[in-house]
Amino acid sequence: MIGDLVFYGVYVPAMALPLLLAYLALIPARWLLSRAGVYRWVWHRSLFNVSLYLIVLYGMVLWTTGWLQ
Repeated sequence: MIGDLVFYGVYVPAMALPLLLAYLALIPARWLLSRAGVYRWVWHRSLFNVSLYLIVLYGMVLWTTGWLQ
């Protein structure tokens, strides 16, 4: 299969690494936004966090594929 990685006989999607990296990058970003008081201006905190995660994930995918250099 194209796009899969094999770790000790377990097939893992190639997208798993950017998903994990984006989540790990989002943890301090959410803390910083909370400390800065940005969430006071946000209508729905959960939707904001999901959209922020997708933006970070998109940047990670572009960076790992070589589109951002």
